[in-house]
Amino acid sequence: MKKLSIAVALFGLLALSQFAIKMDVSRALLGGVALLCAFTTSRSVTISSFLKIFVGIFSTETIVFGLAVLAGRVGLWPTDYAEYLPPDSLPLTVAIFSVLVYVVAQFGTVGQIMRIADRYFNASETGRARIWPFRPFTALERRIAVAMIVFLVVINQAEVGIVVRLNFFNRDWFNAIQNRDAYTFWQQLLLVFTPYAFVYVAMTVVEFFVQSMLVIRWRQWLTNHFVSRWLANHNHYRISLVAGQTDNPDQRISEDIFRFINGGSDGSNTAYGLYDFSILLISTITSLVSFSIVLWDLSRSFTVPGTNLVLPGFLFWVALLYAAAGTLITHMIGRPLIGLYFQRQHREADFRFSLARLREYTEQVALLGGEDAEKKMVGQRFSALIANYLAVVFRRMKVTAFTQTFGQLSPIIPFIFTAPFYFARKIELGVMTQTAGAFSQVSGALTFFVNYYTYLAGFKSVVDRLNSFDVAIEEAQALVEAGPARTGVASGVNRIDLEDIDLFLPDGKRIVETKHLALTPDKRVALSGASGSGKSTLFRAIAGIWPYGKGRIQRPEGIRVMVVPPKPYIPIDTLRAAVTYPAVAGAYSDDDIRSALVDARLAHLVDQLDREEVWSQRLSSGEQQRLAIARALLLRPDWLFLDESTSAVEEKLEAELYAMLAQRLPQTTIVSIGHRSSVVGLHQRHLEMSPQGDHFTLRDAATAAAAE
Repeated sequence: MKKLSIAVALFGLLALSQFAIKMDVSRALLGGVALLCAFTTSRSVTISSFLKIFVGIFSTETIVFGLAVLAGRVGLWPTDYAEYLPPDSLPLTVAIFSVLVYVVAQFGTVGQIMRIADRYFNASETGRARIWPFRPFTALERRIAVAMIVFLVVINQAEVGIVVRLNFFNRDWFNAIQNRDAYTFWQQLLLVFTPYAFVYVAMTVVEFFVQSMLVIRWRQWLTNHFVSRWLANHNHYRISLVAGQTDNPDQRISEDIFRFINGGSDGSNTAYGLYDFSILLISTITSLVSFSIVLWDLSRSFTVPGTNLVLPGFLFWVALLYAAAGTLITHMIGRPLIGLYFQRQHREADFRFSLARLREYTEQVALLGGEDAEKKMVGQRFSALIANYLAVVFRRMKVTAFTQTFGQLSPIIPFIFTAPFYFARKIELGVMTQTAGAFSQVSGALTFFVNYYTYLAGFKSVVDRLNSFDVAIEEAQALVEAGPARTGVASGVNRIDLEDIDLFLPDGKRIVETKHLALTPDKRVALSGASGSGKSTLFRAIAGIWPYGKGRIQRPEGIRVMVVPPKPYIPIDTLRAAVTYPAVAGAYSDDDIRSALVDARLAHLVDQLDREEVWSQRLSSGEQQRLAIARALLLRPDWLFLDESTSAVEEKLEAELYAMLAQRLPQTTIVSIGHRSSVVGLHQRHLEMSPQGDHFTLRDAATAAAAE
């Protein structure tokens, strides 16, 4: 940006030197704005990476178009290409754009949006792309993204330029019709309208393709980014523990990211995201400046109705006041939509999640005869969704009523003000229609906020949801080092030591205390205690995922620890993937998998490894627990923590499973949580959770019994 700002400053000084020679005020204005642009360009190193792209584009265009205009003024532009000389207003326009981007970057709301967008445009990964008909190439993903943005902005500006040119075609064509000038009529139609129209169509097709490729690359990268952060260091688990937890993270990743980029549109519906609004704003402002100049020139000598007072650019001021009033009223009517759209996504996700959860626990609901209760709960969530939907509908009705009225009036206003001049034969039909077209473009640009208010409200709700999710991930990440300190024990020592451990619930309530506990590999340990006494929480702390507590947990470096919960997680996949989870495909041979299933008393499943099912519904609770035992047999951990992992099997089979584990995993130390007395008898050591005031303390049952 530093070199670019210097180049813009040199151009500004050149324009000012031309003013000193020719005393042309327009050159002084161009030079002054260019110097301001140079200043904001130099300061743009601190703004968003996404917005920095636009500053770079507009500042570069200021130099290119400005030099072309100055060349035309001093007679250096080739006369054969005089038709292609940029209008005098163009370098001034793009310089103002560059300054405006820097100013907009200072707004807090824009900062929230860019917080998400900049992740992609700061990416350090390498990407692969292809520009037809050339071969594929590799480059930094952010550079590919920047190149696509630059291309899309430039082609969009070219499209606006064609629209401006067709506005003049419209004037000349209607004048030819009024004058019955057949030659000019056909010349304008065949040599002006036709080539420009076909070029415009080709541009829109190319723009759509490049835009689609940018959106899918952007979405792919941003989705991978959020998924990685969500799953890193057990953040997905800690998010469920932090206060004000983020609802439905799955929806925020699957839907909100897509909606953030381009409204979640696949072309079959109208929706807008950051990319769309960025390009729309550029197109809108380009149209505003270009047609404002046209409108100002056309109404330079118009008088205020009912008077002889000449107001330069009269119709421009009419359009400005008309748009300002419409924008203010629209915002006053539609402001509640932002909160309603935020709630809408929440309600939709809750309703969908309740149905998905019912599908997951369909057997349990059927056994309990809970269909009526589920119907009531689903109905309540759906009712909340409908209530929110109706609130959105009624609010949008008010906004639509005003915006449609506003839109119906807009086309006739320029005719109302130009009609007296036309009937007085002061202007021709072509000028009248051109004025109406220019007014429509200026009014439409100024009423951007009115026309897209409901989409902007929906987009703001998406930004809020993604930002709150991002903050929740950061809060979860901040808890990585929280909880009891985890340190390695001395070399050659194979035991787990707990020193001065205090564990708390997320609300700060103390739940478990132990001054000293040593778990050694020579004895299998059974842990018992009242429900809610913190047994599972202790396991979580040893595994390193519980962030609320203090003390020190020492465990050997490099050991493999496996914690098996009462209800194991089973992915929807083949049985092979379910048994080997979380190992990657091919980590274990089919013979090893079959052997593990046989040892876990699941021999009837050995011929179904390639069968894909919802195994969490297909298998009974006892079979699911035995499948988790099969995973342990494959992993062969150094320490195996079984959290009531055999509670769903009968005592005889439970004893067989423990005997099998002792035989198959002789180097594995087993620590079990169990409520049944039979579990205690399968271990050499027994620990109890003993009530101690408002919390529980861990003690050795044999030592306690001897003391009593």
